[in-house]
Amino acid sequence: MQDGSPIKIRPGTGDDLLMIAGVLVDTWRSTFRGLLADAFLDGMSREEQAVRHARRMGQAGVSYLVAVEPLAGDIIGFANFGPARGAAPAHVHELYALYVRADYQGLGIGSALVRLTAKHCAGQGATSLFAWVLAGNPNRQFYERMGAKAAETSRIGLGDQSYEQVAYLWEDIAGLSRQAGHSG
Repeated sequence: MQDGSPIKIRPGTGDDLLMIAGVLVDTWRSTFRGLLADAFLDGMSREEQAVRHARRMGQAGVSYLVAVEPLAGDIIGFANFGPARGAAPAHVHELYALYVRADYQGLGIGSALVRLTAKHCAGQGATSLFAWVLAGNPNRQFYERMGAKAAETSRIGLGDQSYEQVAYLWEDIAGLSRQAGHSG
């Protein structure tokens, strides 16, 4: 990345699962330390996350995009998305996960992943997209800058604690998907 080479975004595959899991665990630990219980964060494992994401990857309509560092070929970020979980109309899709390693945040990788996610979802007939975000997430403003609006709140259990989360909604993803251009 130091040489200015562009980050490549491509579809994620089963071969990527351990690196995807590593991005998730490392990002949770760096982002949520002090917000979530240390025991929960320390108990996260790449292997368990890889198994969890292998199950998710096998579900109908679920897709992954991965951001790859061009020189080393390492996955430095990913987006996971598909049909909304729970009771939601078919035209509403969900961004299940969006993570970019701390060293690569602020470079437009997350924005590119969201725009390509919107483009893919729009191609599947979705008109709206939402993401659940922990209320204490220091990166919540990212979603607002991307044009999402806080739509509802709920609670999520993580370990033996309960935390507030906020659903950020893009009501019309057409504009967001058009911004994807030729990325990836």
